[in-house]
Amino acid sequence: MDHDALQPLIALLRRDPIVVLTGAGLSAASGLPTYRGPDGQWLHHKPILHEDFVRSATVRRRYWARSLVGWPTMSRAEPNAGHRALAALERLGAVSAVITQNVDGLHHKAGSGTVIELHGSIARVLCLSCRALHQRTDVQAWLLASNPHFADRPTRPVASAPDGDARLDDAEHEGFQVPDCPACGGVLKPDVIFYGDGVPRERVAAAMRALEQSDGLLVVGSSLMVYSGYRFADRAHRLGKPLVAINRGLTRADALLSAKLDLDCAAALDAAACALEAGVPPA
Repeated sequence: MDHDALQPLIALLRRDPIVVLTGAGLSAASGLPTYRGPDGQWLHHKPILHEDFVRSATVRRRYWARSLVGWPTMSRAEPNAGHRALAALERLGAVSAVITQNVDGLHHKAGSGTVIELHGSIARVLCLSCRALHQRTDVQAWLLASNPHFADRPTRPVASAPDGDARLDDAEHEGFQVPDCPACGGVLKPDVIFYGDGVPRERVAAAMRALEQSDGLLVVGSSLMVYSGYRFADRAHRLGKPLVAINRGLTRADALLSAKLDLDCAAALDAAACALEAGVPPA
């Protein structure tokens, strides 16, 4: 990768520790699809709405049928060079925290220590009644036990979606049986923030504290079209902190950026981490 193109990124990483905000674009190299294209438009059906999931048994059947089929792809995903680079940069003292909009858990798998999962984790399932948490791997077994015909489902390619579900024909989730919470019989929901729901205040506050105590913000693989991520770019700009983005295509914060690298996220982070580890002098 062209060392000159990486200079704004390397210069940012050479400051006091910075905070990194990551989006779906970082996990693309791990085989997980992104939400939007380079122009900021949706690439898939719009994600499920919180209110629809809570109110409609039909919506829950559709979600869990798709999740049953899509979960293996999500659960087998491994960190890519970008995730590993961020963990290495934390060990080097260049990164103080990762704020992620992703729910895939790949930052933890890669070894990052301070990770704030804004939108939760797809690996957990929450009961909306008793608030018990269950492991998604356990729920997968319950889903298969309640719908044994899915175990014999003809093997054919399915289109994955960013949140671990898959695209299915409507006929495939008709009659799908959704298990209840084994503790209280309540409704089970993935422990993630669906569209229309708010990120818990304490989670936002923790992320803001990390940003305010840092020396800059690096945005990786996010168009920032959703306010839950954009707010951190806006705050960094208002605080006068350097703001750099690595992203293919438009971001909502383009006018605020100190610099933008229209490069592959994983490759750029890996090259920058290697440069810092090798002590490559500034250009």
